[in-house]
Amino acid sequence: MASGGIPGKLGGLWQRLVGRADDAPPGEPSVSPTSQQTLADDTPPTQAEVGSTPPDLHDFELGAEIGRGAMAIVYKATQRSTGRQVAIKRLALSREFSSEDLADVRDRFMREARAARALQHPDILQVVDAGQDGRDAWLALEYVLGRDLSLFTKPGQLLPVREVVQIGARLARALDYAHSQGVIHRDIKPANVMLDRINGSLKLMDFGIARVGDGSRTRTGLVLGTPSFMSPEQLAGLTVDGRSDLYSLGVLLYQLLTGTLPHQSESMARLMQQIATEPAPDVRIHRPGLPESLALVLAVAQEKRPELRYPNGEQMARDLEAVLIMDLQNEPATPEAVKPQDDAFAQTLRLTPEEAGQNRRSSALPGESHEPPQAP
Repeated sequence: MASGGIPGKLGGLWQRLVGRADDAPPGEPSVSPTSQQTLADDTPPTQAEVGSTPPDLHDFELGAEIGRGAMAIVYKATQRSTGRQVAIKRLALSREFSSEDLADVRDRFMREARAARALQHPDILQVVDAGQDGRDAWLALEYVLGRDLSLFTKPGQLLPVREVVQIGARLARALDYAHSQGVIHRDIKPANVMLDRINGSLKLMDFGIARVGDGSRTRTGLVLGTPSFMSPEQLAGLTVDGRSDLYSLGVLLYQLLTGTLPHQSESMARLMQQIATEPAPDVRIHRPGLPESLALVLAVAQEKRPELRYPNGEQMARDLEAVLIMDLQNEPATPEAVKPQDDAFAQTLRLTPEEAGQNRRSSALPGESHEPPQAP
């Protein structure tokens, strides 16, 4: 049974939606790693955050702030022992988690950071070091040039189709490597991929961050991650494996090719229902010139049931490369202008717990409380 499968004892709408028993068919400029990411928290840094060097960061000389996210501030820094330029990402765990959960969250962070640090792949951003800073935590990351892929998701700014397919094959192989090491990303989206078109560098970022909040019972605010890119089983709060990342990669490629997302709604509940039950529209609806073979790759990647998707990133990469060789000798026409979409659900959303009643954990047994799923 797929790891995203549903035990027979468990009930609830999401299990019925995700695990329904359908018949399966056969067989540019210099930036930091996170400086272009979607920002969801405008809280200004304290003077201590801007001007101090914590004791356990003694090997790093912190420079200017270069990025800010929902739970982190990023600084350009120099590693004193090697002279290497890095990016230091400081995570405000104490602001996000309750006191009784904080020690467990820090321990989980260090485990995930160690796993991410062990990943050595040319298309995965390297984790140089990690540690704790009082009640909070930090990561030292490889400093790279480029822009994140969110720049190329708007009509009029789309990348050439061949380049998108090449990016997809590289990301699929990077994920295949990470999954073979037992590491699942859980937050694949354009803002987490850095591209330097001049030097041909591609970096998948933020391994180890997505699971920091998993299992925490009490939060000062629920972080839902990026719902539009989540697989049905991830939105449902079920166990995920590497096939969930491949689903998200399919959504990412869909957006890079068309400038739109496969599922959109002004209602969070409706968006979740679409992801759980409605097939992604054929990508050629938005861009008719794309080859059928590419449309089929995206359809397989975005299957609702994990067992119907690509079993691993290597197979997805090979199919994308076959599309390049067989069906993409010429550049398809650019898509017609589409109605601007509401980006709200394509970004990280922060909700207070009382606002999250429609996103209850579906794996609770009858009689148990339904807590919202803790997503990245």
